[in-house]
Amino acid sequence: MEYSMLNSLVSSLSKYVTLTEAEVNAIASLFSFKTFRKRQYIMQEGEITRHETFIVKGLTRTYEVDEKGQEHVIQFGLEGWWIGDLYSFLTEAPSKYYIDCLEDTEVFQITKPNLEALYEKVPKMERHFRIIIQNAFIAATNRVASSLIKNASERYVEFTIQYPQIEQRVPDNQIASYLGITPQSLSRIRSQAQRKDK
Repeated sequence: MEYSMLNSLVSSLSKYVTLTEAEVNAIASLFSFKTFRKRQYIMQEGEITRHETFIVKGLTRTYEVDEKGQEHVIQFGLEGWWIGDLYSFLTEAPSKYYIDCLEDTEVFQITKPNLEALYEKVPKMERHFRIIIQNAFIAATNRVASSLIKNASERYVEFTIQYPQIEQRVPDNQIASYLGITPQSLSRIRSQAQRKDK
């Protein structure tokens, strides 16, 4: 494992707490490093989420498939983001989501038993993950409210703020799926936005 990869994880974990060298060593012993190829699944529907996953490099997509076989993108995962199905991870219920890689992706993962061990070895990590879960809850609530209240153009603006520079990395049909619109509508919204910018 390269130091730069571990440093990326440690930098994220240090966002809300200060870590000693001994605590960093404890963290390193409890996480595992893994690589995934483009289009490879990190998780599939029906599986129990066994890991919380931190993205070091790459890009992921979390999506659900409806009864008609239509994909609905729930979230994209970028460098420095945590991904997974938290409900499945905590309850051990089968997940209804798929997570696949849109690029070759490198991650750190931690199991539920190792996360509990981390809380014991480095108690301040409970604060870190509590804040992360709070932020995830707020983001999910805002996303639901946005889908109910805001029009497609407003949702697109929010998307560009939440995911800057991602449009060069993600196909238009998947961005449209995230926004709940057709690719044609996405193209029209972009054209209108470009005209306003001129």
